[in-house]
This record gives sequence, structure tokens and C-alpha cells, in this order.
Amino acid sequence: MNLNQPLSGNAMPRFGGIASMMRLPVATSAQGLDAAFIGVPLDIGTSHRPGARFGPRQIRAESCLLRPYNMATGAAPFDALQVADLGDVPINTYSLLKSVDIITAYYAEVLGHGCIPLTLGGDHTIALPILRAIAAQHGPVAMVHVDAHADVNEDMFGERIAHGTPFRRAVEEGLLDCNKVTQIGLRGTGYAADDFDWPRRQGFTLVPAHEVWHQSLAPVMKQVRQRVGNTPCYLSFDIDGIDPAYAGGTGTPEIGGLTVPQALEIIRGCRGLNIVGADLVEVSPPYDTTGNTALLGANLLYEMLCVLPGVPVR
Repeated sequence: MNLNQPLSGNAMPRFGGIASMMRLPVATSAQGLDAAFIGVPLDIGTSHRPGARFGPRQIRAESCLLRPYNMATGAAPFDALQVADLGDVPINTYSLLKSVDIITAYYAEVLGHGCIPLTLGGDHTIALPILRAIAAQHGPVAMVHVDAHADVNEDMFGERIAHGTPFRRAVEEGLLDCNKVTQIGLRGTGYAADDFDWPRRQGFTLVPAHEVWHQSLAPVMKQVRQRVGNTPCYLSFDIDGIDPAYAGGTGTPEIGGLTVPQALEIIRGCRGLNIVGADLVEVSPPYDTTGNTALLGANLLYEMLCVLPGVPVR
């Protein structure tokens, strides 16, 4: 079987051609794919600065510089996996609740083909419908969650589904194996002194950003791998987990965040986990004047591809 490859910069200038993720072929079905990049252009669940609906398009545009081989880790995803860009989920831009159902149905079909979805967000609301589809196939999953915020609010303006509530709902619906959930990068101000106590009571392991300033996260990820074992695992990465000095183009920036090398350590530390899906959310191009945030998002999604099961290391 001929495996899809990113379009070479020697075949078409990197500023030319169709702006698919990594300049991969665009597919209309997940049939025959091992993994796929999927855009979810939704930001009607956001609470502050909008614009994440444009995230998938800008991440794809910035991904034009990415090449097939990971020179740091030796990962060669396109040597073993059939990968394509499935385009965007056709969300209902006027209804968040209808969009949630549309996303779940879309991902159920993708997963039914045995394809691992790598998602370009979109705001973090989308993690809930994706987890619904994944848990329907795999049962409750472990999770590595990188974020400035725990996203476990009871509600927001009385609404139970928004970008600050997905993991409260996921716990209530039995989508997560709570003792195998790790949240990394939490920080900032809160509404109450015990804001981070609720996830701890559910069994989550929390790694606040200030506890790992100036430290390698390799030891943290070793503990994560030991805790998770072979349990199916979801990786959810909010770009605001990274300090706004590196990723300011997002809706709810918080100072004192993770560095880019730490972000790479987290994702590369997921190698060996049974990753069944991943997302990169909350890139807001209107606030990303240099494109740096989308460029970082594109690279982190590539790193996620590199740690999927079955990816060889050269």
C-alpha cells in the first residue's frame, strides 16, 4: 500500500498549493486511514476573546513548513501510518448544543473506521463531544490534559456546556477513568480558594505550573505512563497551557505558564501510551498577529502524530 506523504517543498513551494494539514491529501472518509487531522471551527462556547473558529484554517496554513521526519525523536509517522486531512466538522454556528451532537456523530463514524482523530480546535467545548464518541468505543479513558484552567466549572452563565465545563460533564457522564487523569499547567486566579480541589477529589492528579517552573517534565511524564499503563488515553492540549510569551494568540491567556520545551516533553512523554485521540484547542488567529501561536499549534499536533501507537523510531 502506498502511504500518503506530506507534499514536498521541492514539488510545490511551501507558500503554494492547498492549505491542508502538513500539505497532506484531503480525504472525504476515514475508511482506510490510521489517523486523520480534523478541524472543528467552533468558538461559540468561549467566554472571553473569540476567534478560535478560525484556528483550524490558520494552523493548517502554518503547518506548511512541517516535514515528514522528527529529527529530535527519530519518529517517522508516514513510514507506517496512512494519514490524511479530513477537513472540518460542519458545526452549527448558531447552536452550541446542536454542534455538540454533530461533533459526537462525526467522530463516532471516524472511530468506527479504526482511525485515530487528531483535532484542530476550536474552543475547548469540543473535548466533551469527542470524549463521548471515544468512550462509546473504548469505555472510560485516561487523559493527559494540558491547560491553564481545569475546565471543571459547574456551569457558566447558567449553561452546563461551554469551554470551561467539559471535564466536569465528562466525569459526570463516566467518560473518564478519573484515577488516570493528569492535568498539567494549571495556574492563574480563581473564583474561590478551593477551585482546584474538585478535580483532586475525583482522583485527578494536578501539576500546577508554578510547581514545575524551570524543571524538566520528563519525570512527571514517567509517572503518567506508570499510572496510565495500557488504558486507552486521550490527550487534550489547550494552547493557553503555554505561557503567553510563546502563545499569546488565545482567548484566555494566563501568565506564568509552561515553556515550549516543556510542551514538547509532555507530548513526547506520551510515547508508549495507548493514545486513542488528541486535540489542540483555543488558538485564536485574530490575537495571533505573528502566526507564532498557530505555528506552535501545528508543531504540537505533528508531535502528537509522532507518539501514536505503531509509529516507528528510526
